[in-house]
Amino acid sequence: MDWQRFRENSYNGLWKQNPGLVQLLGLCPILAVSTTLVNAVSLGLATILVMAVANLAIALLRNFIPYEIRIPVFILVIAALVTMVDLAFNAYFHELYLVLGIFIPLIVTNCIVLARVEAYAAKNDPVASTIDGVMMGLGLVWVLAVLGGTRELIGAGTLFAGIDMIVPALSHIDVFGQDYSGFLLMILPPGAFFTLGCLIALFNWINARAASRSERASGEPSAGAEQAEAATGA
Repeated sequence: MDWQRFRENSYNGLWKQNPGLVQLLGLCPILAVSTTLVNAVSLGLATILVMAVANLAIALLRNFIPYEIRIPVFILVIAALVTMVDLAFNAYFHELYLVLGIFIPLIVTNCIVLARVEAYAAKNDPVASTIDGVMMGLGLVWVLAVLGGTRELIGAGTLFAGIDMIVPALSHIDVFGQDYSGFLLMILPPGAFFTLGCLIALFNWINARAASRSERASGEPSAGAEQAEAATGA
């Protein structure tokens, strides 16, 4: 895999085709689990693992999978990987496993995973497919991190609440002090929709400004060339 292709896969996953902000896939976990930064990132990392290994497995087996039954085979592979992740969370991060609950098994039905397996891994080599899975997963993780961090910060005035479920020696940070009463709406489901909407609006605004700057930059040489031609004709 060449460097140009790696950059393209990275840019698509992290920004251009971001699954959370552009494709709007996996909204159920995005909205439900992003109450805290730790919960959101934990589920995102589990999704990365499933996406990367699923893409690798399908890319290796794509020539042996009959086209007519490809979707059931894809789901079977994803379900096996999610089961392994689910059991690992239950064994090593039991408290976090109880908090995330049904959303770990629901990775099987996450449209992001199945979409990348069908659209990319089934048509490309194993290395490129694995990188695509990782980058798409990272694109979801940073969206989850921003959503979870924003909702936790405004809603409860803390960051990294629940980090002790992963690393017992660590504890959360009271950003606004213990006297902060919190803003309950941000922790409730409406806060998830509101925060995601603001994030999508900011994302579109950044893209619009970048496109405008690109148009102005590409237009300047042509304007200068026209002036030079006019001066020559005069």
